[in-house]
Amino acid sequence: MERIRTLVAVTMLLASPGGAAADVALEFLGASSAPLGNPHDLKLSPDGRHLLVSDVDNDRIAILDPETLAFIGSFGEDHQGGTHDVDFDADGRVYVADTHNNRVTVYEMDGTRAMLVGELGEGIRGPEGVLAHPNGRIYVAGAWSDNLVVYKNGVKVDEMDGLSSPHDVELAPGGNIWLSDAGNHRMLLLSPDLDILSVWQGEPFRFNGVRYQDVLDDGTVIAADKYTHSVKFIAADGTLLHVLGNGSPGRGPGVFTTPEGVEVEDDILWLSDSGNDRVVKYRFTLVP
Repeated sequence: MERIRTLVAVTMLLASPGGAAADVALEFLGASSAPLGNPHDLKLSPDGRHLLVSDVDNDRIAILDPETLAFIGSFGEDHQGGTHDVDFDADGRVYVADTHNNRVTVYEMDGTRAMLVGELGEGIRGPEGVLAHPNGRIYVAGAWSDNLVVYKNGVKVDEMDGLSSPHDVELAPGGNIWLSDAGNHRMLLLSPDLDILSVWQGEPFRFNGVRYQDVLDDGTVIAADKYTHSVKFIAADGTLLHVLGNGSPGRGPGVFTTPEGVEVEDDILWLSDSGNDRVVKYRFTLVP
């Protein structure tokens, strides 16, 4: 695993919407060295012991130690294709966007071992985002079918169309849902019944292929914006707080190549630096 000397904190001055400097305290904790291929979204297991990584080019879920980023296991290599997203439901089942097979696969987990117990596929092609909502419904973004499909008890019960290559579906505080409508370069805040509550598009966000995100308890969204090679921190009211990344592809602390995945737990941030085939880890503090 790569490290910056002795994990010395790095302070970066990042452009805010008005052009002024904003402080973000960041400690680059390291990067994975496992043989990942274009990793996408990430999810920490409910017990915090495992970081599940959608390992697209290896057609699997890779399992990393969230502390060291060491590779500790995998599943799905024998039946997944182009794996893009992963989520846990309240009972610990795992839902995986098995993109090239036009389905979401469902697993029971025992440690790092996974047993395939079901799948969802009605009404979707090329699913790239999946959310197991606390309301018991499963929300799936069909990147190839340009829709968002909702399942209950394995049956399609609702659908939103008119999207363009939608990707991540993420839970917001209060039960609402963030959807990254990547092809339209925007993010939509939806009610559980798929009513549009808010649209983030254009200035000051400047999204270009926004992909996966995670949401803090205060509603702050941390979103990977693929083609600006950056990660954007956005307050719940739509204020662009910080941009991590200089807009050009690269490799190193605060620099990315086509980032995709985001996972946050307390003050720890894991990101898929997808174009560099690795997962990176930071400790962060947002400074108003």
